Amino acid sequence: MSVYHRFYWLVNLNSAVVFVSISYIQQSVAKNLGFLIPFVSVLMALITIHMVRSEMIYQPKKGSSQLTTFGVVANALKMYCVRYRHLSGDVPSWLDHAKENYGGWYNETHVENTKLLVRLFPLFAFQILYRMCIMQIPSGYYLQTMNSNLNLNGFLLPIAAMNVISIIPLLILAPVLECINTHLLSSKRDRRSPTVYIIVGHFSAALSVMVAGFSEIHRKHFSQMEQTLSGKVLPVSSMPCFHLAPQYILLGVAEALVTPTCSLLTFRLVPGRIRGIAMHFLTVFNGAGCFMGAFIVQTTYIGSQGNWFPNFLNEGNLEKFYFFLASLMVVNTLGFWTISHRTSLHIKRSWASVSQCFHCPPTLWCPSFS
Repeated sequence: MSVYHRFYWLVNLNSAVVFVSISYIQQSVAKNLGFLIPFVSVLMALITIHMVRSEMIYQPKKGSSQLTTFGVVANALKMYCVRYRHLSGDVPSWLDHAKENYGGWYNETHVENTKLLVRLFPLFAFQILYRMCIMQIPSGYYLQTMNSNLNLNGFLLPIAAMNVISIIPLLILAPVLECINTHLLSSKRDRRSPTVYIIVGHFSAALSVMVAGFSEIHRKHFSQMEQTLSGKVLPVSSMPCFHLAPQYILLGVAEALVTPTCSLLTFRLVPGRIRGIAMHFLTVFNGAGCFMGAFIVQTTYIGSQGNWFPNFLNEGNLEKFYFFLASLMVVNTLGFWTISHRTSLHIKRSWASVSQCFHCPPTLWCPSFS
């Protein structure tokens, strides 16, 4: 867990610096320069990686790959459809149809690894709606910030700088959680299931969206004023943008709890030879959540004819969209809670196996994990 905490801590520290510097340059110095700096940075990174590629080559273990995983699923579906009448009652799982002793093309190890990976799909699926809440920062939350008073003692804050408020909780909580885990480990107390952190994080995300709805109602009670953004004079609310800080903070708390824990569960619950594939699937589902976040915004805009996600916030009811999304997130949290006990059982067995198998190499798959 310490590895993931430190990794995401460094990533978000870099993000905080970028959101402050690049957003200020783009809004106050030169808009095109704000695009040029990231382009040059990525180009330099690619050149550096190319120069040290010989030091970064890693040869994974043979016998398991993404093609093998997809092949097991495809072969199992094919055999299940072709021989359904003969094998449906004799095979414990539909993926077992891909085994050689049931007429499939793959050996026992490949199929069992794929079955372990498939068991993680419910965990991945429940992250989609969570990612939709996180995607409100560059969409709905930015609209609220843009339509609030950004003037701070004569200095016009960049809109994207508000994102730093959501990063601060992670920078604070990551070291705190690491100290808590270290203390629990040193005192040999029972470890708290990692799924508890995910449940609390999902609830924090739901609470953040709900608070955003109340903030939108609160924002409309302030008088109107004019504010210049990127050379355009816009009528905005006189409410200071820092009144929106609670919703950013709650999403930051959610990220500090959910993202490292999901990575830990994905890494711990599968054999070493398919851990890379499992992490890829986690990334795919997170990406799907981002696409779904954009999709639900567009669908809400069209379905409500611009009322629930308006072009001008004072002419619509953005708070209704937030309350609707918060309701979905509460249902999502309760749904994950109902399946978390099974994941908790796997984790407890894993921790017990780890405490008794320190002599085993960490890259090997211990049979007691099964």
